[in-house]
Formats: sequence, structure tokens, C-alpha cells
Amino acid sequence: MSTPTLFYSPSTASLVVHWLLIELDAPHQLHELDFDKGDQKAPEYLKLNPAGRVPALVVDGQVITEAAAILLHLADTHPQAKLAPTPGSIDRAHYYQWMFFLANSLQPAYRQWFYDDQSAGEAHYDISRDQARQRIEGAWQRVADHLQANGPFMIGEQLTVVDFMTTMLMRWSRNMPRPSDSWPVLKAYADRMKQRPAFKEVYAREGLTDWM
Repeated sequence: MSTPTLFYSPSTASLVVHWLLIELDAPHQLHELDFDKGDQKAPEYLKLNPAGRVPALVVDGQVITEAAAILLHLADTHPQAKLAPTPGSIDRAHYYQWMFFLANSLQPAYRQWFYDDQSAGEAHYDISRDQARQRIEGAWQRVADHLQANGPFMIGEQLTVVDFMTTMLMRWSRNMPRPSDSWPVLKAYADRMKQRPAFKEVYAREGLTDWM
């Protein structure tokens, strides 16, 4: 077996995969893409990921894309870490539910916020941005209510890869009008996750200093 290679760019969606690889102490190589130079749109990379985005994880010659999918795969291939509930259990169903919520509801809303000029055009810039903000804040209210009632983690007492994904997406709101950690329960949750040694290590490796 060859050592998996993570194609990444600092402070992007690949951060959560990089973080989890460190958390798992899983052997891996890094291949950094310079977004300013357009490396993610280079023909060589588009052969790996036609979407031209990160992350992409190459495992034994096979490519896995989409951060949520990679996290689920790593949890299953490293069962000793116990970062996924038992298959077939109700907790496993909730685990899938929240991961899909993050990937299908929250991430697209962020994309609308950050790239609203692409999705709506200049004439509808303000309307699109306001809609995105409402969707994002509504999603964080839902997560806050869930954690308040069912925490300390997204799947109750068990830390799972859903918590890694949730924390990364909380970070994305750090410069928004209402950051996710303005909800007290979400701030306490994020503070716990940020105390993990692997989080501090991925920050050091990617040269990040904000949202500490």
C-alpha cells in the first residue's frame, strides 16, 4: 500500500481532512495547491478532481473527493479511533443525518455568502447575501439547540467526525456579522474542539493564527 496523499490548500475545506489525519496519526503525504496561481484548475489536478476544488485524497491510486465523504471513509477505516457510531444503530443514522445537513444545507449557504456575485449577479448581490446569511444563522441556531439538548457532542456523548466537520464550518463564519461562536453553547463546543492537540498541530502546519 502506498501512503495516502492529501491535495490541500491552507484554510480551505481541506483543513478538516488534514486535521483528522493528524488526529488519527495516519501516515500521509501533503500536496499543496496554490489557489492564487490557479493550481486547482490545472489540467493535472482536474484529472483527479474535475470540480477543481479541495480536498482530494488519493489512496492506493484511487481518488476520494468531498470533505464529508473523506471523513466518513477515514472513520470507517480507522475503527480503533471510535469516531463513528456502530453501523445499524440509531446513533449511526443521526451521524449520517448531521453530516448530510452540514454538507447539503450549511456548505451551500456559505458558498452563496462567499460567492454571491457568481450565483446571483451584481443586480441581486444584496438580496442573495442576505438570504445566505439567514440560512447560515438559521442552521447554527438549529445546531445550537441540538447541542443544548443532546450534547456535549453532535452525537451525544461520542466524539465523531461530524464534530470535526462542524468545527471547521464554525470557523468559516468567523468574519461574518454574527459568527457561529456568538451562541454561547457553540462557543463552548468549539473551545473544547480547539483544545485538541491535533487542532493546534494542523494550525501550525498550515500557518494559521486566526480563530484560536
